[in-house]
Amino acid sequence: MSARELSSTQDTLSPYRSGQPAQLADVLERVLDKGIVVAGDIQINLLDIELLTVRLRLLIASADKAREMGIDWWEGDPFLNGGKQKKALEERLNRLESAAGIESTSSE
Repeated sequence: MSARELSSTQDTLSPYRSGQPAQLADVLERVLDKGIVVAGDIQINLLDIELLTVRLRLLIASADKAREMGIDWWEGDPFLNGGKQKKALEERLNRLESAAGIESTSSE
């Protein structure tokens, strides 16, 4: 196989390794599919006394990839799940009102 044929075969198999610039959508898709971690530490010392330490860990990935890694904090976050909790509370209130013989005032 000649070098030209090999080069054209590689271009069709892997768009990321071709000589052409990658499209933003391709880069974003790859980052979300694989995930990327950015880590950094900032430390401020004065005369060998630690005054401030900031540790930064940033994970950029799709929700599916995060679930594969065992990260699912958004599913249990009460702020993000406010709608689900509100509906459950309304249903509980309606059951209690029914049991007490009080007419429900909520509009459904």
